[in-house]
Amino acid sequence: MAVATHKPHLSTTTLWIMTLTTGLVVANLYYNQPLLGDMAQTFHVSNGTAGQVSMLTQIGYAVGMFFVVPMADMVKRKRLMLINFAFIVAALLLTALAPTIHILILSGFLLGCTSIIPQLLVPMAAHLAEPAERGKKIGFIMSGLLIGILLSRTLSGFVGAHLGWRAMFYIAAGMMVVMWLLVYLLLPEVEPDYKGNYGSLMRSLVDLVKNEPKLRLASLRGALCFACFSAFWTTLVFVLKQNFNEGSDVAGAFGLAGALGAVAAGLMGRLSDKMDAYKLSTITLAMVLLSFIIFWFSAYSIAGLIAGVILMDIGVQATHISNQAIIFSLNPAARNRINTVYMVSYFIGGATGTFLATRVWGAYNWAGICAVGIILSAIAIVVHLATRKTMQRTV
Repeated sequence: MAVATHKPHLSTTTLWIMTLTTGLVVANLYYNQPLLGDMAQTFHVSNGTAGQVSMLTQIGYAVGMFFVVPMADMVKRKRLMLINFAFIVAALLLTALAPTIHILILSGFLLGCTSIIPQLLVPMAAHLAEPAERGKKIGFIMSGLLIGILLSRTLSGFVGAHLGWRAMFYIAAGMMVVMWLLVYLLLPEVEPDYKGNYGSLMRSLVDLVKNEPKLRLASLRGALCFACFSAFWTTLVFVLKQNFNEGSDVAGAFGLAGALGAVAAGLMGRLSDKMDAYKLSTITLAMVLLSFIIFWFSAYSIAGLIAGVILMDIGVQATHISNQAIIFSLNPAARNRINTVYMVSYFIGGATGTFLATRVWGAYNWAGICAVGIILSAIAIVVHLATRKTMQRTV
């Protein structure tokens, strides 16, 4: 049951606070990726074992989204975020202090579970924005999210190379305390729309999956794209070490190249308000496939890897924006639950990509990673083309 409530205005200040918070919180999920080699050395384990830290972080994010994000439809969102920040700080400190690889893997899972605030803010922006500007506002916040994802690797690679990998998580904990204060002081409260209990709220997720074919298709496209994205970024540090004898700082610097995708995310948000979302996604999915073909021929070329990164990040993030423009137009009263279904699928895809990459790397190295990306992106294109009529009815 939903009720109409007054909604605050989405001011420029509010939009910037939401964007900054989104970028800095989502960064927590990716600090570990350029540091996996250093973590493996610290605990004397293989790169594949260290890769479980990244994989469990993504699985934790999916778990947190599934059980926590739907609550934003039934409780005050700002209050939920402020409570969540405390758990993020605790998880970051546990990561920094981890005495064994098993504790580190556990802390990665807990960090993923708690760093779900961006998935509260994106539906909140969709709720507060005027319909004619929804894609633009979501695109702006997604630019912040993408910058957070990519520059987190640059920052953690630099910090890891100069101060050690543990220092990064102490620094991140301090940044989360600052963000708690900014959210407390500057973010408006949004009253919940849903008046049922938690059990009925969770059961309604099943109804949404059954009744919204566009949500199912967008979720599958997103999962396949993010699987490609995660497979690449999880193993980049390994190929740089093996083929170029470079470490975490260089792996992190690749985030600067990928940050160009953040510009595209904002542009695609504007285009999604004006252009057929299906046609836009056809182009962006093809970009992901092409990027892995470039990676295949760039195992010993830094320039080729950089070109592929730019193309892949634009393709993945633009597809993500297009998917979100579709799903947030479906049912205004259930936006957090719709976002939960989509983003849980998205990060299950990411965890699957990481899992496949860490397994394939040991046997086939970089060629295996590229094959994974080509196969998954090709499947995404086939699914996309096979569902043309359904997806075009969204616009």
